[in-house]
Amino acid sequence: MNSLTRYDPLGEVVSLRSAMDRLFEDSFISPLSWRHTRTPLTTPEIDVAETDDEVVVTAALPGIAPDDVEITLTGQTLMIRGEFKVDEKVDRDRYLYQERRYGSFARQLHLPLRLQGDKAAASFDNGLLTLRIPKAEDVKPRQIQIQANGTDVSSKEQNG
Repeated sequence: MNSLTRYDPLGEVVSLRSAMDRLFEDSFISPLSWRHTRTPLTTPEIDVAETDDEVVVTAALPGIAPDDVEITLTGQTLMIRGEFKVDEKVDRDRYLYQERRYGSFARQLHLPLRLQGDKAAASFDNGLLTLRIPKAEDVKPRQIQIQANGTDVSSKEQNG
């Protein structure tokens, strides 16, 4: 299925600025952070897929309780907020390695389709949040019948 991507010149400026910010931070503020992934430590990984009837958003949120996640859909903008909590059982000074992420996160996505937010459903299984949002009726694909010489081809095939 083909998708339409709109050109956003400001998006390139923002991504250039964030790349420069990351370069500055990696070089001077925390030079040992080269081991980390390209996304901030508290930003969850998100996949967005489309079917004929809905948009499916999945987010990896290991170690988070479902009650600690807030999901809002305003128009075509989806916001997922939550917090990776620190393990309070271990004193911070006693860590030899601390690679698990913690802290608050907010992930905002602009979905390129009109959706029925009031019919959305979310589930949480083994640290994977799955959000299913039905498409608005007017954006769902429709089958269009071809008429030849003023008659409906599909009805002619059924009668013949």
